[in-house]
Amino acid sequence: MLLMLADYLHSLDPILIKFSETIAIRWYGLAYIAGFLLGFLLLRWLARRGLTEVPEKKLSDFITYAAVFGVLLGGRLGYMFLYDFDRLLENPLNLLSIHKGGMASHGGFLGIALFTLYYAKRHKLSWLGIGDDFVVAAPIGLFFGRMANFINGELFGRPGDVPWSVRFPTAIHDSRFVPAADFDGRIPWALLEGSSRDIVQRAASNPELAMFLEKGLNSRHPSQLYEAALEGLLLFAILLGLRLRFPTLPKGVLTGWFFVLYALFRIYCETFRLPDDGESDILGLSKGQFYSTFMIVAGIAFLGFAYLRSKATTTTAKSID
Repeated sequence: MLLMLADYLHSLDPILIKFSETIAIRWYGLAYIAGFLLGFLLLRWLARRGLTEVPEKKLSDFITYAAVFGVLLGGRLGYMFLYDFDRLLENPLNLLSIHKGGMASHGGFLGIALFTLYYAKRHKLSWLGIGDDFVVAAPIGLFFGRMANFINGELFGRPGDVPWSVRFPTAIHDSRFVPAADFDGRIPWALLEGSSRDIVQRAASNPELAMFLEKGLNSRHPSQLYEAALEGLLLFAILLGLRLRFPTLPKGVLTGWFFVLYALFRIYCETFRLPDDGESDILGLSKGQFYSTFMIVAGIAFLGFAYLRSKATTTTAKSID
């Protein structure tokens, strides 16, 4: 019976290659590397066509510093302050426990905004222009990040009866876990430690565990894949299309659309995603949805500023003529 559920039972291993108990190559780390590498290649391709603010010869340094000081540092600080502040107060050294997970996209965006502001002033470039460069490439990283979330069996969705639903064995680690309604057996707690792959492998030789995986796990929305599709692929297609189709757009327009569209996609996808364990709502919204509303405001501000600046430039040019 377990084989019949192969298309629906999550059994992926978050570790690609394991060298020892403490040293391994994980899909999550590879997702970051792939995002930065492909982002660099895309920006270099655009730079050679005169479509970036940052010149080609400076792109490698720009991506490297943006990755470290913007995405990684900003993402980690954002997670600890926005989603796990109690643990940070309990022990500030928890900030360094990146191997235990915990990165926030909203924190990463703020980190990038601050880094690009510094970079723009240091190199006498347009901050809005650099922002437009970065947001075209950013959805690539978002896509790989969400795919890594799916492989890890984390940030899964709410129970849902859809043809593409997935049973996540890791859902048992959530304190809110409740067995599926038609399950009336015993939960084999001792066999439910580790990753999805670990659990599924044990089930091959344990009928009780196999029965639990078949009957006890709720079918859930693969919300990680929804986010990968919307916040990653669709957002990338829209922004790259705008960059190529309208190369003379006022600086700041792409940044504004990134903030607005990402926030709208995130708010929509969060309706299918189970909030983090222990997370409380804010004004009836999940934390992800609540923080995204500020991104909409910021995006509208960028769009408004770009429009007014473009209008003022046009008016000045006409006055000179």
